[in-house]
Amino acid sequence: MSNETENPLGPPPWLNAPPVEAYPFEDTHDLRSGPDLHPSLLGLLPFIGLWRGRGQGGFPFEDDYNFAQEIRISHDGRSFLRYESRAWLLDDESKPVGQALVESGFWRPVLVDGRPGDEMEATMIRPDGVAELYLGKAATTRLEMVADAVAYTPSGLHVTGGQRLFGVVEGALLYAHEIAIDNSGLKPHMSARLLRIGG
Repeated sequence: MSNETENPLGPPPWLNAPPVEAYPFEDTHDLRSGPDLHPSLLGLLPFIGLWRGRGQGGFPFEDDYNFAQEIRISHDGRSFLRYESRAWLLDDESKPVGQALVESGFWRPVLVDGRPGDEMEATMIRPDGVAELYLGKAATTRLEMVADAVAYTPSGLHVTGGQRLFGVVEGALLYAHEIAIDNSGLKPHMSARLLRIGG
């Protein structure tokens, strides 16, 4: 059978195209460099940056644990923020003893007649098979989000609810994160205080 019979449209146009250069658009957590901040993100401006600090975790584990964390909140000139977080476990002497939760997501303000209000939407995804959709409100240096929908894979952690509170207080990013597992109701999951180290 000929190639023409297999694909009557002929070869796809990208088949013999030249190689593609590196991704040409920059994103930044530092407002002094990179693309201009989209006007709709002005209400979320205090959160943009690279943050690092320590916190304590608990539920769904039986014992509380100490962790360190780095959160990067960046933008690329479009009307959303990128959220990236990685945490690692600490022993009693604050030495790293293992990797912990990793998350990625996007925050975006809700536009009303083309202008941002105080409402926002967020998506968050974790490698333990959990995806969360949040609705929230931003007010100056405070951001509160409640899970509107949660999905998990068949082998994933059975998260059924979530709530997150972020605040910038005296230059530090503080947050508290509660989750529900199955029918547990919301319980404290992680909280931390992170210092701005970039941006």
